[in-house]
Amino acid sequence: MMDNSKFPPVEELRLRWEKLQQTMRAEKADACLISSNVNIYYLTGLIFSGYVFIPVSGEPVYFVRKPEGLENQWSIAIRKPEDIPLLLQERKFPLPKSILLETDQISYNEYLRVRQVFTDSEIGNATPLLRTQRMIKTSYEIEQLLFTAKIHAAVYTRIKQCYHQGITDIELQSNIEREMRLAGSLGLFRCFGNNMDIYMGSLLTGENAATPSPYDFALGGGGLHPCFPIGANGSMLKEGTSVMIDMVGNYTAYLTDMTRVFAVGRLPEQAYRVHQVSQEMHAWFLEKAIPGTACSDIYDRLMAMAEASGFGRFFMGLKQKAKFVGHGVGLEINELPVLTNRSKDRLQPGMAIALEPKFVLPGIGAVGNENTYLVREKGLEKITIFEEDIIEFQPQL
Repeated sequence: MMDNSKFPPVEELRLRWEKLQQTMRAEKADACLISSNVNIYYLTGLIFSGYVFIPVSGEPVYFVRKPEGLENQWSIAIRKPEDIPLLLQERKFPLPKSILLETDQISYNEYLRVRQVFTDSEIGNATPLLRTQRMIKTSYEIEQLLFTAKIHAAVYTRIKQCYHQGITDIELQSNIEREMRLAGSLGLFRCFGNNMDIYMGSLLTGENAATPSPYDFALGGGGLHPCFPIGANGSMLKEGTSVMIDMVGNYTAYLTDMTRVFAVGRLPEQAYRVHQVSQEMHAWFLEKAIPGTACSDIYDRLMAMAEASGFGRFFMGLKQKAKFVGHGVGLEINELPVLTNRSKDRLQPGMAIALEPKFVLPGIGAVGNENTYLVREKGLEKITIFEEDIIEFQPQL
């Protein structure tokens, strides 16, 4: 039996449909046809194989390929997308003259197939519209983020217990992942984009923190195999090196992002000075960033702070530097807005932002925190509440 408390209320779904329909009217589109898991979930509170048809007015239709166990007033069973036009006509929906598809996300073959279904329709792109809509969270979504953040922080309190002398990075990460799953982690870590493979988060120690990766995360790591070149690589945790732990909070469908730095013994004094710069960046962000602040200005300010500290050469990577200092979070870990100098966005109430000013020090590893913030009407609220100084592991014999 399904636990209905885990489903968004119908009023929440209607709010999302109506907001999308307003955007569709502005774009002069007659309908959307959605097929990606993340947007199907956003619009229905479910994951199923098939499509969500959103007309410019009225209620949606869920076209479901495997309908067993899924019964509601919006669902219709289909075998293939070619069934859709006749089923729409049976429901008195006119075939759209203009329809939006997720052309940034679907395969070319799927695009061609759906294109043939709507041969006479003009095709537009729904992906940026939905990403922009999802950028501003509803009250329900904010509640989900707050719930996730609370468990996220609680799991981090158990990280020290996951360590023992002679452990490798992958062993430590596995121990943390076990704690996450026992606390209710869904395991799935959704990202937007084709080159964003990752599993539950990242743990980087020592020199591996400087290893470049082809993925679009702030830092890389060599990984365990060339087929998955990111994150922990089997390194032994060594005295005098840092352990940067960036494990995702995914205790609801909504993700929070939090990074903390641990140490094997005492780190060189430089590490603590650089880590303090990251903390000062967070303090500036929390105090000065308000609705209306340009995301590009936040990026420029943090870059200037890094240079003024004398540690700019270590900021956001050593051999390969990330070109952003933060990003939106929600159903995916890398939502809009992106805190980069190219951004045209400004902070708005309802955004959830992960700020991650990080430094990589040769021979030591990575330092710097990441926190998730909500943008409220008068300023920011930090929701990932956990110790922010460098935490020293105590041997567990």
